[in-house]
Amino acid sequence: MFKSGVDIRKLETLIEINARINSDYSDPGGLLQTILESATRLSEGEASSLLLLRPENNKLYFEIALGSKGPEVKKYSLNLGEGIAGWVAQNNRSLVVNDVDQDNRFLADISQQIGYPTHSILAVPMRIRDRCVGVIEMINKLGGKPFDEDDRQWLEIFATQAALAIQNARSFQRAQQEIVLLQDRVTNHQGFHSFICESAAMKERLEMIDRLARTDSSVLILGESGSGKELFAEQIHLRSNRSEKPFIRVNCAALPDALLESELFGHVKGAFTDAQSDRRGRFELADGGTIFLDEIGELPLALQAKMLRVLQSQTFERVGSSQPLRVDVRIIAATNRDIEQAVADGQFRRDLYYRLNVLPIYVPPLRERREDVPPLAQHFLIRFRRETNKSVTGFSSAAMEELLSYSWPGNVRELENAVERAVVVTGTEYIQPEDLALKSGGGLKEERYVGKTLKDSVNLFKKHFIRQTLEDQGWNQTAAARVLGIQRTYLSRLIKELEITR
Repeated sequence: MFKSGVDIRKLETLIEINARINSDYSDPGGLLQTILESATRLSEGEASSLLLLRPENNKLYFEIALGSKGPEVKKYSLNLGEGIAGWVAQNNRSLVVNDVDQDNRFLADISQQIGYPTHSILAVPMRIRDRCVGVIEMINKLGGKPFDEDDRQWLEIFATQAALAIQNARSFQRAQQEIVLLQDRVTNHQGFHSFICESAAMKERLEMIDRLARTDSSVLILGESGSGKELFAEQIHLRSNRSEKPFIRVNCAALPDALLESELFGHVKGAFTDAQSDRRGRFELADGGTIFLDEIGELPLALQAKMLRVLQSQTFERVGSSQPLRVDVRIIAATNRDIEQAVADGQFRRDLYYRLNVLPIYVPPLRERREDVPPLAQHFLIRFRRETNKSVTGFSSAAMEELLSYSWPGNVRELENAVERAVVVTGTEYIQPEDLALKSGGGLKEERYVGKTLKDSVNLFKKHFIRQTLEDQGWNQTAAARVLGIQRTYLSRLIKELEITR
């Protein structure tokens, strides 16, 4: 029983948190932050921490730390039984210590290293089914007052709420992962990839795909290497009335010129030295369905005329044959080259470009759609965790900040590789920034999104985005404004307002 009766403020806070726990499982980190902030305010603590216990190494990690030294505290970890929090986790019992200097369980190292004097500590275990999964710790009650029994009882209630939030979030996460796993099994069995996106830019393009998928017109997909052009080609096929027919992929840059014609159009026996029998090409294999010609900009000029004929009449001849063959194939092409410049330079036929470019789609690079980074990173984590049989739950807040701050010159492919490496090398439940090993100079580390208001974060994104566009255009403001789709005068004003320097 509470000695001083029930505090209405604390009761109302508990009711509010409980409502959140039972309605929103998608942001456990934000919910834990709210719980700790409320507990700190109502317990009148100067500072506080929420530590989670990782069973694979029996260490406590500072998941959330509030107070003037909070960011510095999060760099540390505790062994089970080490310090006040370690003792609480090991013994699964609450502890009130109002004079830490007189208690040999107190570990002064962290307090001394960060320069934060500690006088009193209140620590309680977070329990799931009577098993300790973490610790909530209050440091120094305001006004030099001691923590009392009411403080302990209220904090234990908050710790129960925090444990419930963790339990619900983990159950929700497992359910989501099972869904993703089932989706992956279905799509991968058919040779297709999962399409993961949250950004408005990508969702707009998916809506466009729904419309153009119903036609048989040629599509040209433009975008940087690794941005996901093949996935767009897959979605066009899957949403079309050809979805039950073959989807054939050809990477025009991966085959030598001497083999590419035979690979595309097939050959007859005796057409060349190694042609010991007739062979169907990719166009014949795609009959009734879709053929995806990746890196079409690398197609040799000699083959471009034959490709133009296929587009115009759907006919071609196998290598070594004069017998025309007719196919019903939809052509989707993709390139990371500046195809218009290639046309201007005489490296790509103008008439072929016009035939391919009936329905153009531009896939924006990952740095222009940062909302897609978290879901993509989690998707890759689930896949590589399954392949490596490791118990990696997610990304620490610092690691996610690192992912969001990086410019991703290699786009989604680079993100996939970074997550795979992190899953392999990490020794903890949550991936840390050092596990990602992102290249220096590839990020936007001079300024961070974390801890900023929505308005400041939007302005920071604009600043990075505009600066990158200016760099891509050699700091030509007219060209950059054209790429950004805004007036040059407005761009000049943004450069001044956002203090963008070369």
